[in-house]
Amino acid sequence: TKDPKTVAGLYSSTDLSFLPTVSPKHITKLDNTQEYFEAFVLKNPFGTITDDSVAVVDNGNGYLHSGMYTFELGEGDARAPVAARFSYVWRKFAGDWKITHHHSSVRPAQPSAAPAEASDAKVEEVMKMYKQAAERLSKETTLRLEQEAQLREVIVELEEIKKAIPQLASDK
Repeated sequence: TKDPKTVAGLYSSTDLSFLPTVSPKHITKLDNTQEYFEAFVLKNPFGTITDDSVAVVDNGNGYLHSGMYTFELGEGDARAPVAARFSYVWRKFAGDWKITHHHSSVRPAQPSAAPAEASDAKVEEVMKMYKQAAERLSKETTLRLEQEAQLREVIVELEEIKKAIPQLASDK
């Protein structure tokens, strides 16, 4: 049905948690439920359940209905499908079934395929490259340290020469 009052009448007036697909609000009052559906029916929705399951709870006084659905919104060429997931909890109040919980959200995109496992040969190739880089770094570091040690020796020699210059000048 596309009658907002009839649809809102399916929801509990006292115990409600409603998280609609195309609204940022958390609706907890029946009046707000009807307002939501008044705006929603203007989008000309048509839905189809594509996967679902039902579980009986509370000794048969309630049930959980969850799954996936796709609904189309809009007019003519502007009509667009919305793939969503849903959960409803229905409870029996004085012999009448009412929705106490309804959550609907846009279905996330499928994750991209996991990267292929590296072959043993590829792992060995990468490890070889790593070892070569480490050896090169080690050789470069060793060379740099040797050069620094040689430079320190030269500096010590220059300091000694610097100290000896005044004495050489006085000997002349």
